[in-house]
Amino acid sequence: MTASSLPLHVEGLQPLADRYDLILCDVWGVLHNGVKAYESASDALTRFRAKGGRVVLVSNAPRPGASVGTQLDGFQVPRSAYDAIVTSGDLTRLAIQERIDKVVHHIGPPRDMPIYGGLDVRFGSIEEADYVVCSGFDNDEEETVEDYCPQLEAMRRRNLLMVCANPDLVVERGHMILPCAGTIALAYEEMGGEVFYAGKPHRPVYERALTVASELAGHPIPKERMLAVGDAIRTDIAGAVGFGIDALMIARGIHAEELGLHKGDLVSDHVQDWVGRQPVRPTAFTDVLSW
Repeated sequence: MTASSLPLHVEGLQPLADRYDLILCDVWGVLHNGVKAYESASDALTRFRAKGGRVVLVSNAPRPGASVGTQLDGFQVPRSAYDAIVTSGDLTRLAIQERIDKVVHHIGPPRDMPIYGGLDVRFGSIEEADYVVCSGFDNDEEETVEDYCPQLEAMRRRNLLMVCANPDLVVERGHMILPCAGTIALAYEEMGGEVFYAGKPHRPVYERALTVASELAGHPIPKERMLAVGDAIRTDIAGAVGFGIDALMIARGIHAEELGLHKGDLVSDHVQDWVGRQPVRPTAFTDVLSW
């Protein structure tokens, strides 16, 4: 299978499972929606691991993997569903460590401060900073990117680098679609600002996840034996295609409203038509992640 062919419509993970040794699985939109966990998804990954496969969760969460693990525990996602977690927060920490002698200005809510935990970081205003870390909106239910234009303009005047700790444009929380740090980063790029994206769809997070998985397996894992699972065309599917691995798209995720899936059952030809109009295509798609 290739990402350039029409995607297969599969009923779950089982028809594909024997083709892969490693799954790189998205978290938000696949394992949970920010309010509740999807039991069928945890069950599918647990079954895959029971057959000898490895699962690394790859998330654009702007927090370290350990923090995401604690959150998953709260959602009662079993540890049997995954081997390890790699997040854009982990890569953001590495970027901060590389600049530990620099002053950073943080844009984002207090809940994302674990990014800096244990690091001897100096914080400052935009006028004092050497670079900026953006992890999201202070209030993603009320603010828009326009609220951040004065800060972005001040950053642009100083030619500051922005490290984007969450490249997602939007996220599903319950039945709401809320903006993420990627929206702010995109606006800064459109002003001519320089942005380093710490997560999907960019290669560094996939390279890190593959390194972790290969260490766990005790041997290199070839790309043809890897499957990415996710619900977002721009990050999950584009990232997999760019990295050269197969992808399984979860249709009833971030694009569910575009696909009309809140109104009825999944219709294969309708989804194939929609996917066919996208700049990148998954190898296969399914309604929700299940076995």
